[in-house]
Amino acid sequence: MSMQVLDFTPEMMMRLGAMTAVFVLLALLVASFLSRARVFCQYLSHMTGISLKPAQVRRVYKTRGRAGVRDLLIDLLIREDLADESRPKVTPDSAPDTSIYGEDIFS
Repeated sequence: MSMQVLDFTPEMMMRLGAMTAVFVLLALLVASFLSRARVFCQYLSHMTGISLKPAQVRRVYKTRGRAGVRDLLIDLLIREDLADESRPKVTPDSAPDTSIYGEDIFS
C-alpha cells in the first residue's frame, strides 16, 4: 500500500473536517425530524396531562397535516376539560368568574 493514499495535507484535512461537520449536522437534522412526534407527545403530557402515542400523532400528521394535529389537540383539550367534574360548567349565559381578580379592580 502506497503512502500517497494516506497523504494528509492541510487541504485534505480541511476537506475531511468539513465533510465530518456536514455529516454531523445532517445526522442531527434527520434525528430531529424523526423525533418530532415523540417530543410533541412528551411536551403535551408534561403540560396538560394528556398522553398520546407518537404513532398516533404521526398518523394524523400524515393524513391531515399540521392542521389535523392542531384539531386533534384542541379536541383532546376540550374533552379533558369537559370530563373534569370539579370545574363549573361555563355557558354563554353564565356570569363571568371574577374570583381571580382582586376586590379593588371592580370597585
